[in-house]
Amino acid sequence: MPARKSLVEIATMYRAGQILAELMAWLPTFVKPGLSTLAIDSEMEALIRRQGATPAFKGYHGYPATACVSVNAEVVHGIPSANRRLDDGDIVSVDLGCVVDGYYADCATTLAVGEVAESARTLLDVTRQSLELAIDQCRVGRRLSDVSHAVQTHVEAHGLAVVRAFVGHGIGRALHEEPEVPNFGEPGCGPRLQAGMVLAIEPMVTMGAPDVDVREDGWTAVTRDGSLSAHFEHTVAITDVGPIVLTRKDGGLLPA
Repeated sequence: MPARKSLVEIATMYRAGQILAELMAWLPTFVKPGLSTLAIDSEMEALIRRQGATPAFKGYHGYPATACVSVNAEVVHGIPSANRRLDDGDIVSVDLGCVVDGYYADCATTLAVGEVAESARTLLDVTRQSLELAIDQCRVGRRLSDVSHAVQTHVEAHGLAVVRAFVGHGIGRALHEEPEVPNFGEPGCGPRLQAGMVLAIEPMVTMGAPDVDVREDGWTAVTRDGSLSAHFEHTVAITDVGPIVLTRKDGGLLPA
């Protein structure tokens, strides 16, 4: 059974989540054509440390950076580089985590760089919407697969594909805890959601097929067919009054 957090633990995770929420709200003002992915990473690390938090990803299983910065066909885990510069028309995903007093928060967003194609804009919109639909399923008594099914049905209804090689996860005193949270599956399966569970829900969606490969760096996952990919993520606490989005600036309490 997935671990349940106390209100005190959730409050600590909320503090971590609010640091990420501030960074993600600021990020669109910073990202522009010509910017290197390493510059994004350096700025994120500086801002996290300035808030007295610790980057969650740096050194995790040997990962070399604070942020995962993935461009276009890169799905997740793109390693920032001074040589990778954003072009007008790119899309860029930034995945970020931090630790406060031993508790983790994790989130991601995908941004348009300059003017992007309408199809790319649709990809971003649909992926973001699928996350919101999944969050709305995070209610006491529902099943874990109800969260997964909400993502899959919305994405596939728009002719897009859900990546199956990577999933969301529980989160708390470790970055990755039970349960795994796939972005696909039939509804009504898996454990019942209970107050105190905290999930990192992260749809990863492609414009083409769902298959991915990992580059020789051992980290960067890319779509096998070269199609664009988007990634959005929030850390969500399940409470008796509804889901609270710990990585959203207003907490994102949804009505019951």
